[in-house]
Amino acid sequence: MSESYDLVVIGGGPGGYVAAIRAAQLGLKTACVDKRGALGGTCLNVGCIPSKALLQSSHHYEVANHEFADHGIIAKDLSVDLKAMMGRKDKVVEDLTKGIEFLFKKNKVDYFVGEATVTGAGKVSVKPTKKGARKINLETKDIMIATGSDSTPLKGVEVDEKRIVTSTGALSLTKIPKTMVVIGAGVIGLEMGSVWRRLGTEVTVVEFLDHILPGMDGEVSKTMRRVFKKQGMELKLSTMVTGAKANTRGVTLDVESVKNKGQKDTLKADVVLVSIGRRPYSDALGLKKVGVELDERGFIKVDDHFQTNVPGIFAIGDVIGGAMLAHKAEEEGAACAEILAGEAGHVDYGTIPGVVYTWPEVASVGKTEEQLKEDGVDYAIGKFPFSANSRARAIADTEGFVKILADKNTDAILGAHIIGPAAGDLIQEVVTGMELGASAEDIARICHSHPSLSEAVKEAAMGVAGRAIHI
Repeated sequence: MSESYDLVVIGGGPGGYVAAIRAAQLGLKTACVDKRGALGGTCLNVGCIPSKALLQSSHHYEVANHEFADHGIIAKDLSVDLKAMMGRKDKVVEDLTKGIEFLFKKNKVDYFVGEATVTGAGKVSVKPTKKGARKINLETKDIMIATGSDSTPLKGVEVDEKRIVTSTGALSLTKIPKTMVVIGAGVIGLEMGSVWRRLGTEVTVVEFLDHILPGMDGEVSKTMRRVFKKQGMELKLSTMVTGAKANTRGVTLDVESVKNKGQKDTLKADVVLVSIGRRPYSDALGLKKVGVELDERGFIKVDDHFQTNVPGIFAIGDVIGGAMLAHKAEEEGAACAEILAGEAGHVDYGTIPGVVYTWPEVASVGKTEEQLKEDGVDYAIGKFPFSANSRARAIADTEGFVKILADKNTDAILGAHIIGPAAGDLIQEVVTGMELGASAEDIARICHSHPSLSEAVKEAAMGVAGRAIHI
């Protein structure tokens, strides 16, 4: 069987499916190949979406247990039906994956389930994952690689997705473990650690660096370290894991101090979550055979138009590196499709927000204080605590702050960092402002509804000029 297209997208995750739909909207005959059999990639199937579903469910349980009484609501003898909780999570995922299939049909995108291999210029071979199905050969003008990433393995720690798990296994545990060790204090590790801690697990986080949330603003990292410790999460920083032994009773980890070599210890847990980052899924695609250039870590090299060194082969998303975020991949997918259709696609990498969906949430965009100092930029800070925000007081979510960094000479917004309720939504006002070239004063002079959490953003912007009202 052979089909001919304008564009074949390999990978049906956020970057790939958005690219396929956008290309079809622009009149390109488009196909998308994905081996999972459920569209949405890691994000929708075993990442962003199921983790947020469990974060929401576990948050409800923690609030009911520890905060209802303050509101005059008495709840007794609460328990967790983990099977029902997991079932809700699975239903959310299933509905959304089916929704993408509907969008493919609506936009006339052909969908092939199977393992794709690039066999030459404009040629993609699809090996169906369904038994008995024949191999399909696709011919196309252009190919877009959007295969995403996998969990990075840790030497000496063998994942079995039962006792030693990645985020995939951590999303599908059949019982609540008494103890869990999370290796890695990044976004995924802290989110999944939060889920199980709320449900009753004793969680210990082991991190090689001397701080959590690498890459985020230093003040944010320090504050969240205090928050997590207050919530009961144990943090072992400057500690590396050198080995692991698993049996039917649990896992024993060998750990060693990073700062004091030779200072060794062991940790025991029912479950160990390995969460030390992501690596590009660029193997098994036939890219090396057709001459596509990769870097030393396996990321596909592309130019400003997502073009690889091989004409007609493009790549977007996690597989090309940068911020490994679903929304970054979506923007790149749409931009690449627009370029292929003769339009002017563009991504502003300086205004891509990052969010940690713990509670309180953490969100950031643009430069951190550390980066501005390193670059020698003269900047001003506007900071406003949620403890002084009337809506936060009313809903009893006062942890955290909004911090806006602006150029001291031009007042241009250079970055923003938020810890607090709905931080992932509040950051978008600053993202929009930065995209439109706004100054801190522009946000400060916009009328914000009262009482609202967004007033904290306004007050922080006012604070850049030293004129915040409510502190």
